[in-house]
Amino acid sequence: MEMFTTAIGNVFNPMCLFLIWGGTMLGIVFGSIPGLSATMAVVLFLPLTFGMEPTMGLALLVGLYMGGISGGLISAILLKIPGTPSSISTVFDGGPMAERGEAGRALGVGSIIGIVALIFISPLLAKVCLLFGATEYFAVAVFSLTIIAALSGKDMLKGLLAGLFGLALSMVGMAPVDAMSRFTFGNYQLLSGFDITVLLIGVFAVTDIVQAGIGRRHLADGFEKKTYHLKGYGLSVKEFITQIPNFIISSVIGIVIGILPGIGGSTGGLLAYTAEKSRSKYPEKFGTGIIDGVIASETANNAVIGGSMVPLLCMGIPGNTVAAIFLGGLLVHGISPGPLIFQNSGEYVYGIYLALIVSTIFMVIFERLGLPIFTKLLDIPKHILLPIIMVMCCVGAFSSDSRAFDVMCVLAFAMVGLLFKTFKLPSTPLIIGFILGPMFEENLRRALMASHGDWTTFVTHPISCVFLVVAVVFCTLTVRKNLKEKKAAEAKGEAFDTAEEEG
Repeated sequence: MEMFTTAIGNVFNPMCLFLIWGGTMLGIVFGSIPGLSATMAVVLFLPLTFGMEPTMGLALLVGLYMGGISGGLISAILLKIPGTPSSISTVFDGGPMAERGEAGRALGVGSIIGIVALIFISPLLAKVCLLFGATEYFAVAVFSLTIIAALSGKDMLKGLLAGLFGLALSMVGMAPVDAMSRFTFGNYQLLSGFDITVLLIGVFAVTDIVQAGIGRRHLADGFEKKTYHLKGYGLSVKEFITQIPNFIISSVIGIVIGILPGIGGSTGGLLAYTAEKSRSKYPEKFGTGIIDGVIASETANNAVIGGSMVPLLCMGIPGNTVAAIFLGGLLVHGISPGPLIFQNSGEYVYGIYLALIVSTIFMVIFERLGLPIFTKLLDIPKHILLPIIMVMCCVGAFSSDSRAFDVMCVLAFAMVGLLFKTFKLPSTPLIIGFILGPMFEENLRRALMASHGDWTTFVTHPISCVFLVVAVVFCTLTVRKNLKEKKAAEAKGEAFDTAEEEG
């Protein structure tokens, strides 16, 4: 209690509150610009914290982290460009909502459940994490790849082809474990593979810009929208109550994904989106602009933040890239993560908890007050806005690894995106395959090396076996559901033809 009281005094110091507020605002700006990210924001400002008192330095990093993850939804909704990889699934329904003039509703979404979980159940969840090895992570990757089946639409074959293409792209460069070069064709630039930010910008952003350029007669128009007056945060009390199960389920998914090292917020958002679509009474509406999808994605993204702090604080294992940089900040200030952190540095741990809560409040307030400004972007004519976005995309791609080669890759992936749209291939499975490919391959190889090539290791480990069984059941149910819908559609078409003949 004494440590908690000390933490309250440290965090609610005016200077500390200012740092949290400033960090959150800057994080939102970094997250909303395609190509920039929470990782980049934390990296750039980490040196500034070295001379600060530990609580203040960590508070600034927390604000940047929270704002950076949440800021990605702004460009994802308004421009259909994921500002961060975590916002991929937000584009699916956030973009169509913005086109209908409901961008304000989509932007007014968030969750604090992940932070609550961090505070109360972090030690227990950290112990569960210790049970995961290469075999379990491979099973998690297989289970996560079943998202492709759920998001492939009516044509699962096209979805699987897109997913396999994404897996193939993820294998370009140096292989995990043995570092052998693959698919580089003698080009040293390909040794490090493709960056996820470059792929996202090319497939989602530049593809749409090129498509708009093809229909040049429409460039003088603004984005089609309706006048929409936002009340409160865009959700009525009735809507909020009906979305409570969505909040809880998506938060749990985000927390678990955040705890498991190396998976990332993009997987959490996609899993939550798929879970909500599967349990929904109207799954056909997903992808057309429904608030359920945005809430699922963004709630999971925010919950990942709290979840990623669990292994970081309790075991010293960073759950993602930002957490790894945050670990550096802890060590610089003489704070050693691990089981004894609550005894040795309790006031700083409680300070991090409080900073997360305060940053969440600032984030919600800032995004709500900024809604009128953000939505004004849609009033800018396309022939002015799209070239600016194109320049931002190129700058974002270059800033990812400071390589002009990445800018050329963006244009190449834009052509891939155009081909996908021409042949009506879904781009979402491509992204999923690319994200999960490294995790899938690396843990498969490590598990087989540890078991000396024995494939039964994946079913003899209980946790791995459970994930694989659930994956098979999920795929079976998805295929069965698609076949039923196809038969129902064919029966409906035959009935319609018969009625026309009789008429």
